Amino acid sequence: MKYLLGLDIGTSGTKTVLFDELGNALAEASASYPLHQPKNGWAEQAPEDWWQAVCKTVPVVLKKSGVPSADIAGIGLSGQMHGLVMLDAEGRVLRRSIIWCDGRTAKQCHRMEELVGRDRLIAITGNPAMEGFTTSKILWVRENEPHVYEKCKHILLPKDYIRYRLCGEHAIDAADASGTQLLDVSARQWSREICSAFGVDASLLPTVLEGPECSGHLSHHIAAALGLPAGIPIAAGGGDNACAAIGTGVCRTGKAFTTVGTSGVIVAHTDRVTIDPEARYHAFCAAIPGGWHMLATTQAAGGSLSWFRNQIASELSYKELDALCEQLPIGAENLLYFPYLMGERQPVLGIKARGVFFGLSAIHQKHHMARAVMEGVGYSLLDLLEVYRAEGTPCNDMVLCGGGAKSPFWSQMFADIYGIDIHLGQSGESACLGAAILGGCAAGIYASVEEGCHKTVRMRHTVKADAARHLQYRHFYDVYRLLYPKFKASFEALNP
Repeated sequence: MKYLLGLDIGTSGTKTVLFDELGNALAEASASYPLHQPKNGWAEQAPEDWWQAVCKTVPVVLKKSGVPSADIAGIGLSGQMHGLVMLDAEGRVLRRSIIWCDGRTAKQCHRMEELVGRDRLIAITGNPAMEGFTTSKILWVRENEPHVYEKCKHILLPKDYIRYRLCGEHAIDAADASGTQLLDVSARQWSREICSAFGVDASLLPTVLEGPECSGHLSHHIAAALGLPAGIPIAAGGGDNACAAIGTGVCRTGKAFTTVGTSGVIVAHTDRVTIDPEARYHAFCAAIPGGWHMLATTQAAGGSLSWFRNQIASELSYKELDALCEQLPIGAENLLYFPYLMGERQPVLGIKARGVFFGLSAIHQKHHMARAVMEGVGYSLLDLLEVYRAEGTPCNDMVLCGGGAKSPFWSQMFADIYGIDIHLGQSGESACLGAAILGGCAAGIYASVEEGCHKTVRMRHTVKADAARHLQYRHFYDVYRLLYPKFKASFEALNP
């Protein structure tokens, strides 16, 4: 039996999991690190903190598992997308990484669309200019920290900095490269047109590989420090959502997954690039050769429920809230919630949107509001799913993961709101499993990503959708759809 390491370089911490070649998790370890916010709306992390987290977690996992290090066959990398890591000619980090949730680059985004044109930018990169993506951060550093930019010789993303430390290679996978806004997502290579328009020297950018390709081999001095044998192949890997797709078996058209964490995301696999001129979803390459993703986000999914519980119902556990909500009828006695606490990215509203309870009356108590929050998150995600369906992408094979999947009540609600059966995955660490599958491909254990998914990904339960409840939810969803476009002008006036 051979074993695979999956590393996920997340925002709150790094998680390392050791799997056998059948996908069974044998041991895991995590290490957290700080988020630096020098100014309101800024978000940075130190790449050295990510590396130290890897150095802490890998030996712990090896010790816990008892697996001989000689039997570790491959390493796969997953991580937060969009973060900017800048290195000098000697490979030294020039400044803290500006990460995905940083919002300082509105001016640069506006200029990007002026330089290329919004329609052309979307047609090539699959997305409009966005503050969270990497290119606007590059332009911000060039304009505001020219002394740093002048020294920059290499640009990497977070997980790719870990690759550099592991094996010395400057590489990236097509999926993560999609989130930079420098990649031609159809051709799966850096766009000369976009790089030229923005004045970004393509020599600064890493080599683009496919997710399961071998990007390098573990170096001797790092292997000794981690307690691993030298020469282990390291897969190109993928961004966290791309790896989570693999770890939930979303590897062919018709398959999709919903993850409900702080935000909510729906990722659908397609075998053709699908770009929306209206930018109602992101078009990204998948970490699977010849595959793409439609990816859309609601900003405050689980974040809405945790806000409600922490601020309004802190005396109740989430399990107690579930039990109280379950006693209420669908529609929470005619109360709707719009989950825009953090603004809304897709499909239409924008950064100035804010949360709304609509229909509040004297009969409503805390558990009515809690149920309305859970239903409102479901309607927001159904909004995204309806866009996919309108584009002709079937999403009838759906996996639910993240914190939302831990609640049987909420899981059933998602199935009923979507009107389709929902599968709950066995692995709670889908991004790490996806990374490990890619590592297995790089090591030759699996002939393809699809084979790796077939051998490792298992479902623990299927939640059956109820047709009658779906019709009831659909009534309230139609009211939701009627109302929320009317809020847009009010949000603009509230937040000029």
